[in-house]
Amino acid sequence: MKTYQTKEITDKNIWENYLLAQKPGTFLQSWNWGETNKKTGYKIKRLGFYKNGKISALSLLIHQPAKRGPHYLIPGGPVLDFRDKRFFKYVLSQLKSVAKRDGVWFVRMRPDVEDGPNLRSFVKKLGLNSAPMHVHGENTLVLNIERDEEEILKSMRKTTRYLIKKSLNEGYSVATSTALQGIDKLYLLQGETVRRHGFVGFKKNLFSAELEVFGRDNQALLFECRKGKLLLASAIVIFYADKAFYHFSGSSKASLKTNASYFLQWEIIKKAKELGYRYYDFWGIAATDNPKHRFWGVTVFKKGFGGERIDWLHAHDLLIRSYYWITYFFETLRRGIRHL
Repeated sequence: MKTYQTKEITDKNIWENYLLAQKPGTFLQSWNWGETNKKTGYKIKRLGFYKNGKISALSLLIHQPAKRGPHYLIPGGPVLDFRDKRFFKYVLSQLKSVAKRDGVWFVRMRPDVEDGPNLRSFVKKLGLNSAPMHVHGENTLVLNIERDEEEILKSMRKTTRYLIKKSLNEGYSVATSTALQGIDKLYLLQGETVRRHGFVGFKKNLFSAELEVFGRDNQALLFECRKGKLLLASAIVIFYADKAFYHFSGSSKASLKTNASYFLQWEIIKKAKELGYRYYDFWGIAATDNPKHRFWGVTVFKKGFGGERIDWLHAHDLLIRSYYWITYFFETLRRGIRHL
């Protein structure tokens, strides 16, 4: 009989060596994502789950002291072989024990495993409840950038390809750095983008923490697109495993009358190729093809670059206390109001 054990992992090398061997879909369970959240004031736990003394799963838990209900968030995890149902049940039991001890109402998880009816049925049978809200890049586009540039361009929508080529002669430039001075400008551009699209923006200290933490390991760059001295768009790109991720970004109102966004995306793709990455993740598109979705315009823009749509398993909640249903009702109501 196999023996199972749970340990808190404090060694970065143990964590990263296991995670990278699993070919993770995102960076959301990485050591540095945990450090980024710690730097912004969140408490975290890093749990390793062992079979016969060998690590076989891991889970980064990020404590969310939300007024709507304190909970643990597991973005991109837990990381394990979901075909091993017995071991998955053990992992869930351990997560439940930790959550009960720490007084949270529920545990919300969104593992990097592709969605499907059989998988949803399986997790439902284990007592997980489909969450009212999505979690980090649940629906995304991933572009294979191993091909040469002309092949990548040929796979794009005709209009996108035309606007990229047109932008090359319009006087734009892109600079990259890990300097935190650029965060103030990114934050201002995000504010303009938020006002245009009506979503809730991210805090400036998250931008700073991410660039600082991932930048130390050469896993992040800040891209800034200008025409002359005028800053039109800015983005933090994360480089992890075999992917580059277009994570946080913002653009000015003035950029809407230009092709700067096409130029910036193409420059990021070329940089990721130069650095040896295999894929470019556009990080987040609308969950449906409903043109009334508030992210529909952004989705159409991203789809123009080609790539494969990936729908990760929708976020699910592990119920710990009955207070969870207060959160469930509140988030369901908010989702309707925001047309998510």
